[in-house]
Amino acid sequence: MADRPYPHQVQVHPSTRYEGGMRTLLPHKGPSTSQILAIVTLVPVGGILLGLAGLTLIGTIIGLCVATPVFLLFSPVLVPAAITVALAVTGFLTSGAFGLTGLSSLSWIVDYFKQGRTTMEQLDYTKRRIQERVADATATVGQKTKDVGQAIQSTAQQGKESARTTT
Repeated sequence: MADRPYPHQVQVHPSTRYEGGMRTLLPHKGPSTSQILAIVTLVPVGGILLGLAGLTLIGTIIGLCVATPVFLLFSPVLVPAAITVALAVTGFLTSGAFGLTGLSSLSWIVDYFKQGRTTMEQLDYTKRRIQERVADATATVGQKTKDVGQAIQSTAQQGKESARTTT
């Protein structure tokens, strides 16, 4: 504690850089392994989900185009109409769910890369901070133990001397 005058000093590093007057969102170094794995896994997943959303939407529209004449020809029959409407609604909802899932995963990728540090870097930083605090606490406890031991020894010495002088 004596070697650091301000033990609670915090250093702030900006997460964005300015190169050539332009703001960049990329970190100062290359992408980490976890970032590469995130891209390799999530970009295809997002693309596949967006593709499924488009295919489902196209299938639903084609189904409605085919079913509309059936509605006109067989209007008295309500059961097929209800089934067709239910399938159309299910198709639109499924298309929306796939699209929303794909967009949210792509949005998560963008937010992930906007962050300055990876999860492993944050864990390493936290681990170092805990180790420093444990070392500081251990040094403080060790010093206090020495002080108490010396106080006990001096008290014992004084007790011996006072016992010698009284006898």
